[in-house]
Amino acid sequence: MNDSSESAMNVISVLPKDAIPSIDDPTFGDDYFGDPDDEVLIVEPGDEASPARAYPIRILNYHEVVNDVVPTADGGEDPIAITWCPICGSAVVYEVTVGGRGLTFGVSGKLADDDLVLYDRETDSEWKQSTGECIAGELAGELLRVRPGPMTTYAAFREAYPDGTVLQPESEGSAAASGYAPSGYEAYEEREAFGLRGMRGEGPEREWNRDDLDPKTIVLGVTPADGGALGFPLPVVEAAGGVVAATVGETDVVVLATDDGLHAFEQPAFELRIEDDSVRGDGATWTLTTGESSDGRRLRRVESRRLYAFAWQDGHGPRSFHFL
Repeated sequence: MNDSSESAMNVISVLPKDAIPSIDDPTFGDDYFGDPDDEVLIVEPGDEASPARAYPIRILNYHEVVNDVVPTADGGEDPIAITWCPICGSAVVYEVTVGGRGLTFGVSGKLADDDLVLYDRETDSEWKQSTGECIAGELAGELLRVRPGPMTTYAAFREAYPDGTVLQPESEGSAAASGYAPSGYEAYEEREAFGLRGMRGEGPEREWNRDDLDPKTIVLGVTPADGGALGFPLPVVEAAGGVVAATVGETDVVVLATDDGLHAFEQPAFELRIEDDSVRGDGATWTLTTGESSDGRRLRRVESRRLYAFAWQDGHGPRSFHFL
């Protein structure tokens, strides 16, 4: 799967287990207390009659995991985990049924190569957040399946999904008492240094031996369900006019960069292009937040995750990036 191995990972403990509390009984509402340009992760239920859900990064900064269930087209429910590692800038939605059993996740207090280590409460196995790989315990070697979960702004979400619902703050705990104030991670995002040392000024010092990407370059890591993995750096997509077509594994994909984020879809039978800040193709205008066109058609979103370049390289190797 990747060029790294469990034995090569640097795993350290930085906090007590569950010191960062997951959200296990999420509630949703129509209103959001934050700012329009706050980033959110979007999940669309399989049941088209159910509203899309937004999970604000401002809330995830304090919890890092939301255990949730979403309706399916056949009337059932899928257990999912919305996960966020501030150090890796890694936002990933996972399907969490493994071996026929739905798992629930918490924050272990450990980091593996500066990446959040989750644990499941059913077996106490440990999982690397940015890859979804179980690195220790009964389920070692298992891999969580990625579910499409685009990252965009709250304003873009609300415009695209006027009936959508938003994760609400927890009513108890230190995060609630602070009103989910900006967490301080914003300063880390601006620093050149990366990893735990870049965040806290402590921890292992790491090298970054490449000059074509900065370690905290934003990357969309595309991992189609039928195999393959390729990371699309934001500056590369922007340099191509905001649209890049490539083959990942056996899947032809198109990756687009606009003001509302990076998006990956299966390549349609026509060309998409960005003109006058709009996405156009085949006689229609397309909204990337939903993948829908002005005439009612819909693109198929490809499984992907948003993260920093160093975290993608840790999980998939130095040759796993797409360049022009």
